[in-house]
Amino acid sequence: MPNENWVFWLNVTNIALGVCVLLAAAVVAYGVVWELVIRRQKARSLAHVDAEMQAMLHNEFPHHLAVPEFGLTMADGGEQVKPEPKKPAEDKNKK
Repeated sequence: MPNENWVFWLNVTNIALGVCVLLAAAVVAYGVVWELVIRRQKARSLAHVDAEMQAMLHNEFPHHLAVPEFGLTMADGGEQVKPEPKKPAEDKNKK
């Protein structure tokens, strides 16, 4: 080929595409690192709130008992709720 100018432009195109790929990878890495930083900050702030909640439950509400299966229940039993009496079923054969 007398004119080998296309090789130069092929190399320029490859370099430009390589730069684009590196920039895209840098943006994704920055996003992942930023997300991890935000999650760590949230976890630290929520740990403090959890400690405050535990202190509040133990100090201010002495009648509550934490039962994992039921959540918060009354330690003294609370007030009993009686179920409504069942209504007798009407006999369908009566006519």
